[in-house]
Amino acid sequence: MNLQSMKERSKNICGKFCRKVFFLPPIPTLLISIPAYVLVIYALAAENVNPVIAYVAYCWSAYALVITTTGMVGIVRFVRRGIKEHPLVRKLLDIPLVGRYLEEDRFRAEAALYSGFLINLFYAGVKMFSGILYQSVWFVTLAVYYILLAIMRFSLLHHVRKQGKNIVSEWKRYRLCGIILLFMNIALAGIVILVIHQNSGFEYPGVLIYIMAMYAFYATITAVWNVVKFRKYGSPVLSAAKVINLTAAMVSMLSLETAMLTQFGAADDANFRRIMTASTGAGVSVIVLGMAAYMMIHATKKLKDDNGKGDAVYG
Repeated sequence: MNLQSMKERSKNICGKFCRKVFFLPPIPTLLISIPAYVLVIYALAAENVNPVIAYVAYCWSAYALVITTTGMVGIVRFVRRGIKEHPLVRKLLDIPLVGRYLEEDRFRAEAALYSGFLINLFYAGVKMFSGILYQSVWFVTLAVYYILLAIMRFSLLHHVRKQGKNIVSEWKRYRLCGIILLFMNIALAGIVILVIHQNSGFEYPGVLIYIMAMYAFYATITAVWNVVKFRKYGSPVLSAAKVINLTAAMVSMLSLETAMLTQFGAADDANFRRIMTASTGAGVSVIVLGMAAYMMIHATKKLKDDNGKGDAVYG
């Protein structure tokens, strides 16, 4: 056996090992992960926990987080298949709108634009009211961020109900969303600067922080998956909608980090919290900036390619 064959065999063995250990089917993933998360919550929340239990909880939960991340898509599909077999869900599927929402990815993405727009408006209004009432720059900055999210979603709503899709117009909306993302980066930078300057962060009472952690990871994983998935539909509007979701999910992860550092960090680790928040904030800002640049450049190129072809449509 030559050296090249040995290398290839080693790679195959390592690949099989990683798939068996870190890419588990849905049921084993749930059976391992759920007890791990319960144990780590106990280890973090309880007092005078046995060091051995704490060590086991941290290691087990770290492994659970890896397999949950790699298996999230499979878990969602598994749950959906199980739900569809339920008698009540079968009856609901007979209702046209409900059936379309549960069965059609495109229709569900279009409906999510409406709900996301209303939620962003409501959340922006609450934050702006709180900022004015308590004279808080923190809340006003968050309100501006969610207002910009709402503006982006509103700019896409005009197109989703059209039967014949004007691809040129959609690319213009796609580019507009990229431009708005640039301004969102300013609001995001303001949030990060406030967190660093005040050495504070988001706070969630009780066990709510663990629920928010699960939501933040789920939102980020599904957002990344949908950005890739919806490219195949050839709709710039739907792709832009999924980029918006990804941006919101990354900010949720940033909020979660500041909350975890605030709740579980020691009182004398102010410099560590500043460094972590600044590093994560800069990383999120760079990613958002890269997406914005890509959207503007890609849309401009597509519009130049379509120049002179008329109002191309797809249906």
